[in-house]
Amino acid sequence: MANPTEQAAMRRAIALSAHGLGTTSPNPPVGCLILDVTGKPVGEGYHHRKGEAHAEALALAQAGVRARGGTAIVTLEPCNHHGRTPPCRQALIDARIARVVISLIDPTSRGEGGAALLRTAGLDVEVGVLADETRLVLGPWMETLNTRHPNVWWAYTFGPNGVAASDFSRIRTHADAVIFADGRIAEAVPDSHGVGILNIPDRHDPADPFATLRALFDGGVRTVQLHGGYELAGPFLQRSLINQITARLTAEGHGKSDGKWEILPDGFAISGITREADAVIIEAALS
Repeated sequence: MANPTEQAAMRRAIALSAHGLGTTSPNPPVGCLILDVTGKPVGEGYHHRKGEAHAEALALAQAGVRARGGTAIVTLEPCNHHGRTPPCRQALIDARIARVVISLIDPTSRGEGGAALLRTAGLDVEVGVLADETRLVLGPWMETLNTRHPNVWWAYTFGPNGVAASDFSRIRTHADAVIFADGRIAEAVPDSHGVGILNIPDRHDPADPFATLRALFDGGVRTVQLHGGYELAGPFLQRSLINQITARLTAEGHGKSDGKWEILPDGFAISGITREADAVIIEAALS
């Protein structure tokens, strides 16, 4: 069973992994900590972007020889295949790590799986540590593997004139792509040179939102933000394709003149609510 030090390290790994939201797709956002033989943190890292080093490789590079006999804390099962980067399970073995604490098993793992191969190599492996907390970051990515289309996040402001597009920077940095009210599609977080790396369509077909989502998924998108009002979101709502809503209710938002006072569409329940200086922020999910 993971000890308190390992659990605390896993929570830091979870927090680190969230730095990869909006930039790692189609890869998962993963975080890793390396503890030396005394339990002291000596290395950490998170996956930044597809094609770049994985979290384990970055953490091991920082730890160096101090990783020998230590423990690797990782939010997702280390990969066991050679793609654009070498397999992380082999990097852990080569670094002479003694124990690996994993939160979630990778459903895309090939062959026996990284955890099984680590055990075969003689490492002590524990799985399932703080899994529910890790799903706060990895859950949407894992869900898309079953649906085969991105998670859809609709953000809007509910003011005196009804529902209007609202740009929450927090959501923009979570998303891989944004669909705008005029039908444009853009990568939400391009690289440092302002260049996107995902292969996504330029336009959204309002008559077939499912086709748009499938094309985005095939291009590497795992989370998409809708930046518009009901005209954009309506077809997605009709097909139950919206997973999460963030609604900003302004102080004047209760005085709508057209009689449409409902702040959330049918089928959504409030999952969180906070107050800003001039508005209330409502988080909602499909109930």
